[in-house]
Amino acid sequence: MGELAKNQLHTVSVTGYTAEGLGVARIDGQVVFVHGGVRGETCRIRILKVLKNAAFARVEEALERSPARREPDCPHYPACGGCDFRHISYEEELEAKRARVEDALRRIGGAEIRLEAVLGCEDLERYRNKSQFSVSPEGRIGFYRARSHQVIPVSDCRLQTPQANAIAQAAEAYLRDFSVPGYREDTRQGLLRHVCVRTNAAGQALACLVVNGEALPREEELVRRLRAACPEAVGVVLNCNQRDTNVILGDTYRTLWGQDFLEDTLCGLTFRLSIPSFYQVNRTQAERLYESALQMAELTGRETVLDLYCGTGTITLCMARRAGRAIGVEAVPQAVADAEENARRNGLSNAAFFCADAAGAAARLAAEGVRPQVITVDPPRKGLDSAVIEAVAEMEPERIVYISCDPGTLARDIKRFAEAGWEVKRALAVDMFPKTRHVETCLLLVRETYPRSIEATVDVAGGDVTEHPTYKQI
Repeated sequence: MGELAKNQLHTVSVTGYTAEGLGVARIDGQVVFVHGGVRGETCRIRILKVLKNAAFARVEEALERSPARREPDCPHYPACGGCDFRHISYEEELEAKRARVEDALRRIGGAEIRLEAVLGCEDLERYRNKSQFSVSPEGRIGFYRARSHQVIPVSDCRLQTPQANAIAQAAEAYLRDFSVPGYREDTRQGLLRHVCVRTNAAGQALACLVVNGEALPREEELVRRLRAACPEAVGVVLNCNQRDTNVILGDTYRTLWGQDFLEDTLCGLTFRLSIPSFYQVNRTQAERLYESALQMAELTGRETVLDLYCGTGTITLCMARRAGRAIGVEAVPQAVADAEENARRNGLSNAAFFCADAAGAAARLAAEGVRPQVITVDPPRKGLDSAVIEAVAEMEPERIVYISCDPGTLARDIKRFAEAGWEVKRALAVDMFPKTRHVETCLLLVRETYPRSIEATVDVAGGDVTEHPTYKQI
């Protein structure tokens, strides 16, 4: 990359942020991604790595300090990869997220639309109701360093609830006191891989230990310690995962004590949550997100709604209260069982669920002549497969409400939908994940008068999802 070299010092102006929260600057026309950079600042930076088309650097000194800069309030930041924005004000964080979503929709998706709002969060700490701690081979518990699998020990993560932190620390003490080894990815040896905790609005907690085997030593003592550390615990579950994979949970569960589920209330409904079930991690913001989705759905009480990737049925049941019928589709069997139970306990007889992948379910329903007026999708970070978009297009709904946790894959998918005849009419962002780069988007797609062919959609989907996320400048 020309004259740039590792350890060089340069003075630059930071003009924006990448999708990963890094500052963006340029040196002689070459782009540099700056750890700790704040938009509008003039900084002295040190080059850390030089690639063919970009370089990475860190701030050595802010020469002209932005009023948005803040001193990080966590001793683990930025070594721990959990947070990205503890060095800027919350107002600046929301602006970065607004720009990120609008840039992706315009540059990748081809949609010239501005967000109606970015709904900020009142609680910037302790908002996560689901925690997933990693375990080092030495038995330390914390979170991965950014872009690595090196565990940074964290005794008190400010995004997690006190109950989750207490359970994690009790598990670490158990590992130390009984010489229980943590899992080694390189050799596939060791026992404990992860500690997962769900909490609800009432403060109750459900703990899950993910092990590379079928049991842990002294399980009764482990349960005793976890209950002592977190009196609000209602259950302790063991999950067996002996696969060589980055997927956290395996398929087999065993309850060590108490119950294997947790109950929570959302949008006035009660939900039963098992460990593998999807549930938004920020309950308060999830209610605002789902209310936005309901507004975009424009339900009158007569419509059929199809909800793909329904998880435990949260969106499906919210829609069912205002629709004629709601159908939820989910690929995780336990989540479908939870969804059916949630419909029963909330007295919603007009909601039905079945277990299938989204593409297969949509194609099957289309073949059976099911024509929902509204389709909602809330896919994982990778977005929608082209087969899902094709099947949805064949159903010809009046409105599609797309909820996304990744602006890049969302933008790619709306470009595919545009080729199939839909255009974006409304869009807003909801900050479900304060202090991190992640942001949720909710948008409305409606049918154009003269749709283009769905075959063009498949062509658009042929390449990679996006470029490396670091290069997505905003």
